[in-house]
This record gives sequence, structure tokens and C-alpha cells, in this order.
Amino acid sequence: MLFNADKCRVIHMGYNNTLAEYHMNDVKLECASEEKDLGVIIREDLKCAKQCSEAVKKANRMLGMIKQNFIDRSKERIIPLGLYKSLVRLHLEYCCQIWNPYYKKDIKLIEGVQRRATKLVAGMQDFNYNDRLKILGLQRLEERRMRSDLIETFKIVNRKYDINPELFFSPRCG
Repeated sequence: MLFNADKCRVIHMGYNNTLAEYHMNDVKLECASEEKDLGVIIREDLKCAKQCSEAVKKANRMLGMIKQNFIDRSKERIIPLGLYKSLVRLHLEYCCQIWNPYYKKDIKLIEGVQRRATKLVAGMQDFNYNDRLKILGLQRLEERRMRSDLIETFKIVNRKYDINPELFFSPRCG
């Protein structure tokens, strides 16, 4: 496969990184502190705050579009028809196995979108968040990401992917 050296960049990760120069086809590769690939922002410090804020922006735009364009905001209209799940939540969960937020501020930011979405449903404004989730049959987004991680772990351990599990896990005796 041929690579276009002008489109390639280097991200140096780690505190003790020597910041080496890399060349491809006699062209010095440009250094970057972050790069967006397949819609996911990867930073040199591996923090996902920017990815979280971008996902929240997109999800909030979709939520605003639903609020403006749908008069009937009943439970039956918003949840089963997939307005929330297909237009909003997909932005909050896209490739979450890669950028899974671990700081509380990022988790709260993402969960805030679902919190607003559940308040959007008619008759749900007086319930607290956990009750709204239960009534609407939804899970916290953090729980969904954990479930997603467990599914990926299961696939790696049970060799559903063409990946050596020992690269990720070491067997423990006793």
C-alpha cells in the first residue's frame, strides 16, 4: 500500500519521548499534538476532553433539532421510534471503546445530554434522572460504555478477533 507522506503526521506520546524526526519517501513527517481519524480525536496526552466536547456538541444539535421539529414528544414517539437512540445517542457512543472518558467532568458532560433528552419527553420533567431512565427503559451512558468494553474483552479473550489475547491479558494461575 502506498502512503502519501504529505497526509501523514507523527504524534509523540509519553513524557520521556525523545521527539524523534520521522521521514517517509525522503519527506520529513509533520508533528501534531492531536489528529482526527475516523471521526475520533486522538491527542498526544491521550485525554479525551476534546472528543467529549465535540460529541456533546453534535448530540445537543440533534436534540435541539428534535425539540424544534417534533410537537408530539411522548414516550412512544421519542424512544421507540428511535429519535433519541438513532439521532442523539449515536454521537455519544461512536467509537467509545477508543475514547472512553475517565474523568468525572467528561462523564458528567456526556451524561448531561441524556439527562436533557429524558426531560424532553412529555410528562418526565417532575421525575429525577434515575426514575426517568427506569420509566423510559434506558441505561446510564457510563453503564453502556462499560458493557461495550466487556463485550470487546469477551471477543478478544475468546478469539473472535484475529488478535493474540496475550497482548492485552496475562493468564493468572491460582
